[in-house]
Amino acid sequence: MTTTEARQQIRILVQAAAQVCEDKKGQDTRILELDPIDAGLSDFFLVTSATNDRQAIAIADEIEHRLKKDFGVFPNSVEGRRHGEWILLDYVDFVVHVFLAQRRAFYDIERLRKSARPLTPAEFDAELKAALAARTLAARSKAAAKPKPPQDKPAAAPRPKKPAKKHIAAAKSSVAKKAVKTSAAKKTPAKKATPGKSAAGKAVAGKTNNKV
Repeated sequence: MTTTEARQQIRILVQAAAQVCEDKKGQDTRILELDPIDAGLSDFFLVTSATNDRQAIAIADEIEHRLKKDFGVFPNSVEGRRHGEWILLDYVDFVVHVFLAQRRAFYDIERLRKSARPLTPAEFDAELKAALAARTLAARSKAAAKPKPPQDKPAAAPRPKKPAKKHIAAAKSSVAKKAVKTSAAKKTPAKKATPGKSAAGKAVAGKTNNKV
């Protein structure tokens, strides 16, 4: 995960916790984006006020439950739950502060963190949505820029094998010989036997010659 993606994931967790404060009627909920130099290990403070200790405990319990259920995230430490005047949930990258109204005015965290940029949950949510939309657009542009792998061409149908040249030549020679024989047979007529040249004719001729 890149630094930008990790920071966006932290923002998603902070926004989920801020939504719990809104759902549980927390008052004057603010998100302080801390200066990197002044922040130490945390990036954000989430601050909200409750009208009584029961409400403060209910807000803190619901934040812990929601982040555990939806994101599998647990606080590194929880302080002040017993009295409910100032409950602190330390998620390392961000810290949730649930105050009673008078305690919040007394400690005045916003004044102590003058370098921080205060945001309402609505402002924070708008910035988060814009960042996620830009991230999605960049991912799509990157995917579109990648060359597509060549698609496999369908296999060509096998061509019929041509007969070997030797067999063709032999077949042509055989056909030619048969044609020659047939032509010769037609041109040569059968010889007729002549009486003078037959054996009986020769015998008669011989007798005639003797009588003379």
